[in-house]
Parts: sequence; structure tokens; C-alpha cells
Amino acid sequence: MGTALEDQERILKDLLKTGKKTEFGKEHTLHEVSSYGQFREAVPLRDYESFKPYIERIKQGKHNVLWKGLPLYFAKTSGTTSGVKYIPITRESVNNHFDTARNAFFCYMSETGNYSSADGKMIFLSGSPELERVGGIPTGRLSGISNHLIPAYLRTNQLPSYETNCIEDWETKLEKIVDETMDQNMTMISGIPPWMQMYFDRLTERSGKKIKELFPNFNVMVHGGVNFEPYKARLFESIGKKVDTIETYPASEGFFAFQDSRENEGLLLNTDFGIFFEFVPAQEIFSKNPTRLSLRDVKVGENYALIINSNAGLWGYNLGDIIKFVSVNPWRIMVTGRTKHYISAFGEHVIGEEVEHSLMKAAGQEGVRITEFTVAPMVNQEKGKSFHEWFIEFEQSPRDLGNFSLTVDRNLREKNIYYDDLIRGNILQKLQIRTVRKNGFIDYMKSIGKLGGQNKVPRLSNDRTIAEGLKPYLQV
Repeated sequence: MGTALEDQERILKDLLKTGKKTEFGKEHTLHEVSSYGQFREAVPLRDYESFKPYIERIKQGKHNVLWKGLPLYFAKTSGTTSGVKYIPITRESVNNHFDTARNAFFCYMSETGNYSSADGKMIFLSGSPELERVGGIPTGRLSGISNHLIPAYLRTNQLPSYETNCIEDWETKLEKIVDETMDQNMTMISGIPPWMQMYFDRLTERSGKKIKELFPNFNVMVHGGVNFEPYKARLFESIGKKVDTIETYPASEGFFAFQDSRENEGLLLNTDFGIFFEFVPAQEIFSKNPTRLSLRDVKVGENYALIINSNAGLWGYNLGDIIKFVSVNPWRIMVTGRTKHYISAFGEHVIGEEVEHSLMKAAGQEGVRITEFTVAPMVNQEKGKSFHEWFIEFEQSPRDLGNFSLTVDRNLREKNIYYDDLIRGNILQKLQIRTVRKNGFIDYMKSIGKLGGQNKVPRLSNDRTIAEGLKPYLQV
């Protein structure tokens, strides 16, 4: 079955060898664990909230808590329920972040023969590289930490400048990035799709030109963090031509997968880089005793919550991401949603992949272009009066919004049988679309202090917080 399974077995043994000497290892009797079955019994699943007591000990200066010694860094990230999260990056785990990005780029160059993308200027979008110290440990955004790890041979081609990367205010930073890159030979641009769209829009506003005219040698776009499909048409329209894309799957907790092939669907799971992966059937993730599977037992096409055990000292750690395998041997995955981003106000359990598929299929059929969107439940006590409310900012609107809504609804019913049952049973009305004005999502994110950087609009919410926040930004 290939070396990935052997690599995973070896990594688990290596993790246990170090882990059994830590405070966590002693509390969970890791010295008695010699098989994956025993490991499942010894180490429960945890989210960040449950990990917090261990992180607090590390912040107090304690050594050998989750991993040997102290972490090299804390990656600081905002959690939906935990406030600020501090994710350890250790001497052993740090290479996972940079080397995987390098491997993705090398795979691309090897397959396409396009080496010119490394000759010009590259944007590595990052948060501020200025680090604070928490418990004596350098701490900052992962993208800011990564800025310190970029090798010397790439630094001469890297934009924007260190000073510009240190600017905290997003709009000020964006203006400076435009200033610094407008007249440069940009060949590669890397970032999350909504950020890149804002950057391209600003370049065009300032110059009156398409991106291909400003950057004739720009030929590779590296993206991750959100599904690319909803943004692809508008990004290529802004550029004025198609460029190659490389998809990646990084997070503060590790770099999990990357696009290794232009011919095959999905991202290659990073099975040989210090992370032992587990997979929980998505519908069981909130169960008391969910099924836990190793790579050996996964099936193509099923949705799983991704669990990691790593040489950063994370054990049974529930990332909150849902993935599915599109192939095994090689093991390639797609990210299909977040365990906390779903709608199940009526028992339908609709996930991100389903709403994105339903909307983009309809948009493709009708020549509609989407800037951004999110979905929330509208609960009404009268039978048959509740519905899913979609907030969509259109770049190019449908000719008939009513017909477009029906098409999206029909697509979602085909994708999710529970939603279909609720419509048929008159528990739910068909979905309704609210049109968000131009730049409405940008203004909303600014209003809540989450504009730019790695901040993303959740595709789905099981409550009305985002829906209510968007009301001032609806098209009148």
C-alpha cells in the first residue's frame, strides 16, 4: 500500500518515544503504549480549550510539558470559542512549515518546467514579523514567524519590505504594498484569495490597468486557507488571463497537505513530516466515544474531522477541519468544511462543501460571478416559515434573482438529503438570497476588526451573529 502507511507507523513510534518523557506523557501513561489501539485508549480527543491548562504551564516557564524543553515559538491565532490561541512550534516541528511550502513549489516547477517564476519578485503575504514574548517565548502570527524563516536566497526577491509587513492596520499596509510592488517584476503572488482580490482591485484602481499589464511575467498564484472556486473567476478576470495556481493547506498547528500534481484532484497529505494523523467520521465528532481511524482505514468520498498528533506536542488534537479523501495511495484530500461552520438548526447538518458546490454550480450555469457569501438559518416559530438565508455580494448579478435562488436551492437539495426532506416536509421554505452591496463584506469585516491578514468570512453559521451584522451592508 505504499510507504505512507509505514511512515505513519514510524512517526507514531517516534512521537511516543519523546512524548512518554513529558508531563503529558506521564499523565497519559504513554510509556505503556506500543500500538495505535492502545494510543486511542490512552489519549482522548481534545480541542484547544482542553489543551489550555498545558499551554498555561508552558507560558509559566515549565519545561517538558507537551514536548521536550520549551517551544521555539508560539503561533498566536484567534479561536472562535477560545479567544487567542497559543500554538507551540518546536525545534522538531518548525521545518514542517517551511519545507512543505518549498516542496509544493518544487513539485510545481518539476511538473511544469516553469522555473522563471522564481526569477522575479514574489509576495509572501504575512502578518507582522514583529514578535512579542509570552513566558519568554517569541510569539506572533504564524505568517509573521515564517517571515523569519525564509532562507537568504529568497529574501532578495521577497516583497513587501520588512517595514511594510510590520504595519498592523490592514488598509494602510495594503496601500504601502501597492506602492512597493506597482513597478516591480512580480512573478509569484501568495495569499488567501480574498486578500489577493483586494490587492488586485487596489492595483487596478490606482493604475487603470489589468494585472497582466502591470505584471506581464506574473504566472503563479499560491493560495490556501479557503476554497478557491468561489474566488477563481473574479481573480482571473482581474488578472486578465489565467495563471497557474498552487493550492496549499497550512495552519498554525502544521502544514498538512499541498498540491503535488496538476493532473490529479486534491492535495497530497503530508504523511512523512512529524504528524501522525487520525480521522473521525464527521457525523460522530461531537459523540461521546467517536470512531477514530488511522490512515490505513479511511475511505474515499467520506467526510472526516482531522485529528493530529505532532512533534509540536499536540496530542489527539481536533483541528476543527473536515476533509475527505479523493484518492488513497497516494492519499489526496480536499478540505470540505469546519466542524463549527455548519447549519443544523433543523437537523439538516449542511456543511461548507455543500453550499459552495450549490452556489458555484448555479453561478457557472448562469454566468454569475460571486465576490463573497455566507449562509445563516432564519428560524420562525410558525411551521413552514423558517429558511436558510444567503447573503451574497455579486460581482456580476444574475438576470433573475428569483430563478437563481431556485437553482441554488435545487442544487443543495440534490447534495443534502436531510435538507431535501425538510423542504418536502414543509418544515423549511426554499432558501432566500439577500444581496450585499459592493464592498459590503470588506466593510463588515472592518467593523468587527477582522479585515485583512488571514481573516476569513465563515461560509456558514448556525446562529444569526454574522447575518445580523451584515444587515447595514445590504443593497437597498
